[in-house]
Amino acid sequence: MLTLPEYPWDAMAPYVEQAQQHPDGVVNLSIGTPVDPTPEVIQQALAAASDAPGYPTTHGTLTLREAIAGWFARRRRVPDLDPANILPTVGSKELVAWLPTLLGLGSRAGAGAADFVLRPLVAYPTYDIGAQIAGATPLATDDPFSLDEDTLKRVKLIWINSPSNPTGAVASLEWMRSVVKLARRIGAVVASDECYAELPWDVAGDDVPSLLDPRVCGIDEVTGASDHRGLLTVYSASKQSNLAGYRAAFAAGCPELIAGLVNTRKHAGMIVPAPIQAALTAALNDDAHVSAQREVYRRRRELMVPALAAAGLQIEESRAGLYLWCRSAQGPAAEGETSATPATAEDTWRLVQEMAERGIVVGPGVFYGEQGNGYIRVALTASDERISAAVARLRA
Repeated sequence: MLTLPEYPWDAMAPYVEQAQQHPDGVVNLSIGTPVDPTPEVIQQALAAASDAPGYPTTHGTLTLREAIAGWFARRRRVPDLDPANILPTVGSKELVAWLPTLLGLGSRAGAGAADFVLRPLVAYPTYDIGAQIAGATPLATDDPFSLDEDTLKRVKLIWINSPSNPTGAVASLEWMRSVVKLARRIGAVVASDECYAELPWDVAGDDVPSLLDPRVCGIDEVTGASDHRGLLTVYSASKQSNLAGYRAAFAAGCPELIAGLVNTRKHAGMIVPAPIQAALTAALNDDAHVSAQREVYRRRRELMVPALAAAGLQIEESRAGLYLWCRSAQGPAAEGETSATPATAEDTWRLVQEMAERGIVVGPGVFYGEQGNGYIRVALTASDERISAAVARLRA
């Protein structure tokens, strides 16, 4: 039987219990699940498609794939994505967890060592879990260009995440172009998790580059179209459309990779239900509700940023997405010292405890790798009333 680490969020149980004792009730700003209503246009599409006696298609309906391609063109500066090179998935976490396995990564016979799956230093933990499920080896780095050639020979998948969960950092065009160039030289796949791209806050021109943007991936000299060779973008509508309960997401990019994934998923029965495909189509054809939801999160963010500062926390990065990445504003170095003592996991859990005493549940930075030591992640996904309660407690 495959043995995986304990699910990290289970460790939060005592802090949740403590926060629930607050006389004004708990404010849960930890996991970041949407709480606002699913837009009516999406609910109506789901209801209209609820009579679905036949099997849905693994590849997704052409109507859905055309809606996704249109969304990429309007919202992500990807002008020429072929609907054939799109695949709906059962939420994005499912694909993140299974992609190394679906790509055939692991310990190759005769190779003597497992494939490497690169992921950011501070990262969504499912990148590591996906590698472990496949029998590959996760390797954390923000600088793949510094790896030696022997290591690079074993790198078969490079995860990038922009905007980042948990930090909210946004990768530059130049850095992403460099990763694509490196991956193509060594024969690795690049997978870009872009689920928070519609929620930029402190980004010039709201320009959050997509891996499939021709400014990143380049132009095919023969066809004149964007060159998506070896590239996959992963996206979810959960954040922008309050669809977490629908498990509605998709992948797009390299024709050969998408074709292989479709074929494997047909064999495995990994299919998005037909009513969900219809709902996702409606969600991606309607930009108005996305803009409205973004403004809801903007207002909540504008309340939380100064309140966290008032509570002695310093926010870092957090340029996009649904989270504020925080640490104690009082640095670990004593006055006059030239170097700081590295933060530890205990520093994170102390902050988690302090927030729980206020009746606020947050995400521990240690869940996202050792570089998350000393940090907490604060979500914007609570009702206006609960956000106001959190602000009052942080300022008290």
